[in-house]
Amino acid sequence: MHHFVVKRLLRGIATVWFVLTAVFLASRVAGDPVTLLLPDNATPDQRAELRQRLGLDKSVVEQYALYLRGVLAGDFGDSFRERRPVTQAFVERLPATLELAAASLALAVVLGAGAGILAALNRNRPLDRLIMSLTFIGQALPNFVLGIAMILVFSLLLRWLPSGGYGDWRSFVMPVITLGTSSASSIARLTRSGMLDVLKQDYVRTARAKGLVGAAIVLRHALRNAALPVVTLLGMQAGVLIAGSVIVETVFAWPGVGRLIVTAVTFGDFPVLQFAIVIVSASVVLANSLTDALYTVLDPRVRVA
Repeated sequence: MHHFVVKRLLRGIATVWFVLTAVFLASRVAGDPVTLLLPDNATPDQRAELRQRLGLDKSVVEQYALYLRGVLAGDFGDSFRERRPVTQAFVERLPATLELAAASLALAVVLGAGAGILAALNRNRPLDRLIMSLTFIGQALPNFVLGIAMILVFSLLLRWLPSGGYGDWRSFVMPVITLGTSSASSIARLTRSGMLDVLKQDYVRTARAKGLVGAAIVLRHALRNAALPVVTLLGMQAGVLIAGSVIVETVFAWPGVGRLIVTAVTFGDFPVLQFAIVIVSASVVLANSLTDALYTVLDPRVRVA
């Protein structure tokens, strides 16, 4: 098991280093930051001074070394637009994004797993067909379409919920549902498939022969094995939630990291974009590493693989 964890950890570190290097090279190809920061009538002396302050007067190798040193020290430079450290801008907005992502993931797991189990236990019945139809719609419907539709119905028409902003529990309802629907649909379909496979196994038939009813069979025997593919999916859903949060936060005016990224793209704020890419990549790697660790707990065969 230790060998498995170490191998996954080294692979994650290599992935983050590759992303850091790609971000550095992309930022050098994208354009000259001096041109973006200074007005058109700036003097050559002003341009040279700023280039020296940003370290752009050094060779590419020296710039790369300084870049990695800054990353290890947690220094990603200052935002071009906000004129303050990038990390400070992210720290202010990170709690709102984490709350939204955590609530959406919790909704997706509870709703998706529950719907998948119900569908499997009612295979080929009307309830199964209804759940599968809803999950198909949930996977096909883009986040921004669902979000706008919910605003039109529940905010403008019925006036039940606020159309945006960050406040009490009512402001969470539509963003959480919008962000979690696609993941819940994927989890439901995979849970149903896993449950159907497990329910065919001999040990489940033996449990039924001993007199165990449906709920006891699901909780004691079937659910753990059926959850293995879902655990793998959860690691992949981390990237989906992060990418979806950019759209959802924009639609609902949510003051999180997603809106900060959109603003950085609009204004060409390269330090913010660099930091965003690194954080997103590191988050996905961390989520997949935790998923691998959880998988070893649920499936002992992985420990000796």
